[in-house]
Amino acid sequence: MRTIAFLNQKGGVGKTTTTINVGAGLAKLNKKVLLIDLDPQASLCCSLGIESNKLSIYDLLKDESSCEQVIVKKNNLSIIPSSMDLSAIEFEFRSKSNKEFLLKKVISKITDFDYLLIDCPPSLGLLTINALAASNEVYIPVQTEFLALQVLGQLLDTLYLVTRKINPALKLGGIIGTRYNRRRINKDVIDYLNNNFKDKTFKTVIRENIALAEAPSFAQDIYSHNPKSNGAKDYYALCKEILKKEITL
Repeated sequence: MRTIAFLNQKGGVGKTTTTINVGAGLAKLNKKVLLIDLDPQASLCCSLGIESNKLSIYDLLKDESSCEQVIVKKNNLSIIPSSMDLSAIEFEFRSKSNKEFLLKKVISKITDFDYLLIDCPPSLGLLTINALAASNEVYIPVQTEFLALQVLGQLLDTLYLVTRKINPALKLGGIIGTRYNRRRINKDVIDYLNNNFKDKTFKTVIRENIALAEAPSFAQDIYSHNPKSNGAKDYYALCKEILKKEITL
């Protein structure tokens, strides 16, 4: 099972949108996909119309429920919902031993999926460290603007520390250019990524597209909402690139 964390501490880059639509695209390509909403804000759940559930990833981290009890089905996806209780997890688990590996313990019990995609919170706290400790790969959606490159440097420093001290098997799976609209700065950022992260930057770029912004208001992924949109075309092409990476793993 490929376990992929979608990570960026900067908001508004399309992290949750990418997690959902990569998951839905892989499902369209006949893969069994599980999404984990690890963000206390529960943006992934809200985007798919999943209401607050009595059971969530919080209960799994506390070892108070089984995955079968928590997983919610939505079309061809399976989702482990988030909870506002996650916002207090650093305080609640501050004295717990091996607290960086709570999610890894949960994931070790999951065997029925080809892909497990984790929507990380927009911070580098305990929840994100848990996601990185439990994952094989990290995908970084990067908005194609200059300031995003500064955040990218910080993220890469964090990944370096995690691979040294917590998860030596963790790899940077890819950088995804998002919100691209052909302005000069967008092209310059993509050129920078291609020049500096040649084999790690996906060829597919996600174009700015109103359908991607509209889909959550209908509680749908982009393929269900507008399958002919540029957003659907781009994310489907990205999913095909991701599948090709299986060969090199």
